[in-house]
Amino acid sequence: MEHKVDEHSFVLGGVEIPRGRKKQIEIDLPGFYGTPTTLTVHVIRGKRPGPVVFISAAIHGDELNGIEIIRRLRQIHLLDKLRGTLILVPVVNIYGTMNLTRYLPDRRDLNRNFPGSSKGSLASRVAKTFFDEIVAKCDLGIDLHTASIHKDNLPQVRTNIENEYTLKLALAFEAPVVLHSTVRDGSLRAVAQDQGIPILLYEAGEALRLDEKSIKIGVKGIINVLRANGMLPAISRKGHRVKKPSLSRDSRWIRAQESGMIQTLKKLGDVVETGEVIARIEQMFIDQRIEVTAPFAGIIIGKTQIPLIHEGDAVFHIASFDDIEIAEKRLEPFHHESLMEIPMEDETNL
Repeated sequence: MEHKVDEHSFVLGGVEIPRGRKKQIEIDLPGFYGTPTTLTVHVIRGKRPGPVVFISAAIHGDELNGIEIIRRLRQIHLLDKLRGTLILVPVVNIYGTMNLTRYLPDRRDLNRNFPGSSKGSLASRVAKTFFDEIVAKCDLGIDLHTASIHKDNLPQVRTNIENEYTLKLALAFEAPVVLHSTVRDGSLRAVAQDQGIPILLYEAGEALRLDEKSIKIGVKGIINVLRANGMLPAISRKGHRVKKPSLSRDSRWIRAQESGMIQTLKKLGDVVETGEVIARIEQMFIDQRIEVTAPFAGIIIGKTQIPLIHEGDAVFHIASFDDIEIAEKRLEPFHHESLMEIPMEDETNL
């Protein structure tokens, strides 16, 4: 693989970082109601040349798991053996995070405004700064997300599985599910893909919550990807139990046909059969119950977390698999938290 940066020095935000050095850099963003605002970036450069990879979190300001994943990642001593350059951006949408909201103050979704413009809206200006200063300088990115507000996601990696390179890295992540995902106009992944920069999307947990299992899978997954990408020492497979993700090419959100109070009967990771009752909706002012059934066999990878439901609301996200029994069996190791530890010689505080 040809890398974008082979020189001894690397410049980011006007700051030069030599090989073998770590640096925290502040990149100017539009002020927050007159208060100076910056994009905080941590750059870790290995002593030897290699790929340039960014890890980003909180493009949606209320998605907190990724912030904690990057914080823990920075503490891992194994990164002292890094080959290439790692760029860590714990909070892309600082405005949203400060206000505990998905959006920017202009109510725009940052992940629909790439590549951005220096003369556009606030969202467009932030998108341009992040893309030009970080993304465009990289060979690969891992973007960390959670479900949207009042929903929960089973840990999963989304990418283009038709791309042999990204499929290899997605499987190496060892999340429970790898999901084929098309790109959306204006998203970071769509614009990066157009410019030849592959992106892995890690989705896990809920907005405004920290989920320990999702965080541990995320930290270990990033280390696994860096190993698979030749940036960290490979580990001996002897005695190491590899978790094989289940691969899905198709998924669908199941929506409520009526409004009311919903009782979900299935949880994340559960297998459902065609026609199986997966939830019941009790109408609030009349004695009437509506059953929600699975339209096809699959595994639940996302679900609503709020009991009040409106007609048309998304209730369950179900992924289909070629062999549902194999997929179910592959999910079993993810219930054992001890298997989420990172195998390496160095001490690691998870």
